[in-house]
Amino acid sequence: MDNPVIKLVIPARNEEDAIGKVVTSVVDQVDAVIVADNGSTDTTAEVAKHAGAKVVSVPEAGYGRACLAAIDAAGEHDILVFMDGDASDDPADLPMLLAPILCGEADMVIGSRILGSRDPGALTVQQRFGNTLACWLMSLFWGFRFTDLGPFRAITRNSYNRLNMQAPTFGWTIEMQVRALKLGLRCTEVPVHYRARIGVSKISGTVKGVVLAGWYILGTIFWEAARGPLKKSSAASLKRQAK
Repeated sequence: MDNPVIKLVIPARNEEDAIGKVVTSVVDQVDAVIVADNGSTDTTAEVAKHAGAKVVSVPEAGYGRACLAAIDAAGEHDILVFMDGDASDDPADLPMLLAPILCGEADMVIGSRILGSRDPGALTVQQRFGNTLACWLMSLFWGFRFTDLGPFRAITRNSYNRLNMQAPTFGWTIEMQVRALKLGLRCTEVPVHYRARIGVSKISGTVKGVVLAGWYILGTIFWEAARGPLKKSSAASLKRQAK
């Protein structure tokens, strides 16, 4: 892919202590950074804008809602990159994340925290368990074994458009992976470094967040499974790519 237009999406809610650092670390590596300010009550929007991001206001809470709004505001692009706003994703891994797409070897790339390295305490026990269960279920239903539901990911515009993404909240990442498998997209993972986040996680940092995330993730998997399995030919192709 020659000279692709790359837009980076960052959903953020009350991340004023981290978002400036995140934006400045990537703004020179992509064509635009779009921060979806997801109902923040602090100065997240102002800090992000000052750091060089385009800021979209998304008052109603929801990770998926934030991503959808940011993508709508992204304009023309060839590749979408998704990154969290808490400084846990390492911008040094961006070239490696993009490489399989730029080389024409993949349609979607997941940055795997399991295959990569992690700062002490960066990935909680509940996150590890949830990842393992969700990835096992995807392998069971669609024949491809992801290792992670990592938020740091990249996908081509054409592939994204085919997914018809709809999940408004915590089901966003798993919906993307499941629908990519069901469509037979070329999926792969690369190891990434996962850092200790700045601030407290809205998901893994609270009991309510963990329960809701688990509910939406598992619910999305079973809902997509009930809608119809991946074609055998596509599943076989994906298995070959995973080897």
